[in-house]
Amino acid sequence: MVKLSEAEWKVMNLLWESAPRTIMQITNHFKETTGWTKHTVMTFLRRMEEKGAVHYEEGERAKLYFPDIEKTEAVLQETEEFLDKVFGGRMGLMLNTMVEKKALSKEEIAELYEILKKAEEEIL
Repeated sequence: MVKLSEAEWKVMNLLWESAPRTIMQITNHFKETTGWTKHTVMTFLRRMEEKGAVHYEEGERAKLYFPDIEKTEAVLQETEEFLDKVFGGRMGLMLNTMVEKKALSKEEIAELYEILKKAEEEIL
C-alpha cells in the first residue's frame, strides 16, 4: 500500500481527475492556491514515483505523469488507517461521535440511510 502526504493527495486528485499532466501543468494548477514552484512539484512527483503512486512517459516536449494507483484503493486505505488510529477501527463509534456532536446535516443523514439500506439489501 502507498502512504500519501496531504500534498501528494492534492497531486493525485488532480491526476485522477485528468491524466496525463506535465510538471508545468501541475505547477500552474496549484501555483495560486499553494505557492508551489516547479521544483516543489518535481520533488513531490519524484517521491510519488518512488512510492509507486505515479509514473511518467516521455512526451514530445515534457514528461507526462500518470497515476499508478486507483483512487478507490487509496481512499479505502486512508479511511481504514484513520478509523484504526482514531476510533480503534470502529465505524459505529465514529458515526456516534458525529451524531453526538451534531456534525451531520439532514442531507448527510439521509445519504447514510440510503447507503446502509443498499448495503443491507446486498447482504440479504
